[in-house]
Amino acid sequence: MQHESRKTEQGAREGDLDKEDLLMLHVVSARERLHSESEAAPRVFIEPLRESALTGILEITKVITSPCDLEVTLANVVDLLQSFVHMRHGIVSLFDDDGMPDITVGPGWSEGSDERYRMRLPLKAIDQIVATDSPLIAENVAIEPAFTAAEMDMLGASNDVVVSFIGVPIRIDAKVAGTLTIDRVVDHRSSVRLDHDVRLLTMIANLIGQTIKLHRLLTFDRNRRMAEKDTQEKQSVELKQPARERKTVRIPGIIGDSPPLRAMLEKIAVVSKSNSSVLLRGESGTGKELVAKAIHELSSRAKRPFIKLNCAALSETVLESELFGHEKGAFTGAFSSRKGRFELADKGTLFLDEIGEISPSFQAKLLRVLQEQEFERVGSNQTIKVDVRVIAATNKNLEDAVARNEFRADLYYRISVVPLLLPPLRERRDDIALLATQFLRSFNSENGRSLAFDPSAVETLMNCEFPGNVRELENCVQRTATLAPGPSIVKSDFACWQGQCLSSKLWKSKPHETGLLRGLDVPLPVNPSTEATDAADPVPPYGGALAPLTPAGAALAGGPRIADRERVIAAMERSGWVQAKAARLLGLTPRQIGYALRKYGIEIKRF
Repeated sequence: MQHESRKTEQGAREGDLDKEDLLMLHVVSARERLHSESEAAPRVFIEPLRESALTGILEITKVITSPCDLEVTLANVVDLLQSFVHMRHGIVSLFDDDGMPDITVGPGWSEGSDERYRMRLPLKAIDQIVATDSPLIAENVAIEPAFTAAEMDMLGASNDVVVSFIGVPIRIDAKVAGTLTIDRVVDHRSSVRLDHDVRLLTMIANLIGQTIKLHRLLTFDRNRRMAEKDTQEKQSVELKQPARERKTVRIPGIIGDSPPLRAMLEKIAVVSKSNSSVLLRGESGTGKELVAKAIHELSSRAKRPFIKLNCAALSETVLESELFGHEKGAFTGAFSSRKGRFELADKGTLFLDEIGEISPSFQAKLLRVLQEQEFERVGSNQTIKVDVRVIAATNKNLEDAVARNEFRADLYYRISVVPLLLPPLRERRDDIALLATQFLRSFNSENGRSLAFDPSAVETLMNCEFPGNVRELENCVQRTATLAPGPSIVKSDFACWQGQCLSSKLWKSKPHETGLLRGLDVPLPVNPSTEATDAADPVPPYGGALAPLTPAGAALAGGPRIADRERVIAAMERSGWVQAKAARLLGLTPRQIGYALRKYGIEIKRF
């Protein structure tokens, strides 16, 4: 056995292991752990338990290395588990990135049967396993507080039937990605095998975790290759088109010639010809206001006003006055009548930035104006009719907000008639050099200098990810040009080469807000130019989220952390008692925040 383990480890070092070899490495490790742990058991049970467990692990290894879909593989593992573990039901449940059940399988799984197995899961017990990252062992579910009365009935526990339960976490690296659970009717063998079965299920859960990780890596690699192939085919078709068929749209103020930018400019040219409402989607710093102004100037309303307003910067009362106007004496400080932005934008365009931040009560007022094109000033009963084209913008995931009842669905459909996605700068790297040159030219003009980029400086900029997009690139150029000592900017002049790029530390401390749209939990690619700062402690963003805390004796080392009662309450109040928002503030999943609320007996406020 030791010889086999050394041989497998040597292959891992040489980098020539396939999927089956990698899983066998974990099987060998599991055998050795099982051998050492069995020596603590009563002598009379050692040999049969050890032989059964090793045989079972070997058979499971054959199942998880077979070329099947992930759901079929997991169902076969549970089905095989019944042959050497005393159990009545067994379920493997995997979670998505938000901590919600994604795949739930059991023996005899078939397409569309996930819900049937999901109904058998004791959710309260599952929450505890995930939140504490440790096994849950219940010799009698009827006296275990982790099970509700309905869950006891579902498991078939009664005065005459004693049911025990074992649940272990399935980990992928340091993250709990799911659970493996079994239940059984207690008999004379149960107490003897209980500890042994917990260790055995933990080993099998580790094998399942490695299987899921490898499956996801293979799926990601396959999808990446398919995407690259589609891109190459699309570019090949474009190159074969006659030059007269490929139209180039140029808009003053928008710099770049990359394929994503050209595609967006073509859409702007088409969208500007209509009067439909437009919703601009994209990360912060991608130039949503610039695009909104371009749509207005290319439209038939170009000679009419272009009025803009940042909805996130104003309270609900001030926002109502700003948009609809007010009469003299309508409130304290209203010394004269005033037109609102809708009146000022009559026959023109109104740009509403950060529309995802307005309150639910004001959403209803805004919806009426968008539908009827009429409103009343604050303090007046006179209805005013207007003709305004509305262009809204947000970097928030409005679909997720609608699902959580934080944003009205009818308002979403009203403003999102024509959604337009702005590509982030990392998807249009060909434009970085053009943008940087223009920003440097503007800096030279304003400051009376004649700086130029050295080729090494351009290469450094091209290798940056710029999570803050065009705005961050402009700030980087201005900062570097201000501090550059020579007539040319070289790569050593950039903050990232001096280990002083605070922007990289800021974004590393908030990985959940660096995706295509804030709230989508898309991880940010690593910035190769900031590797020198990786060892430094991340700087929390200004006004950053609450840090997760560990209560005394709560979580295991390396597992998820649960905030204490005061921090949970503070996060809930700060997020308007929306659990998903509070979870993001604390760095937890929705399932973990729900477990913390129940654990501390915190009553959820309803508005």
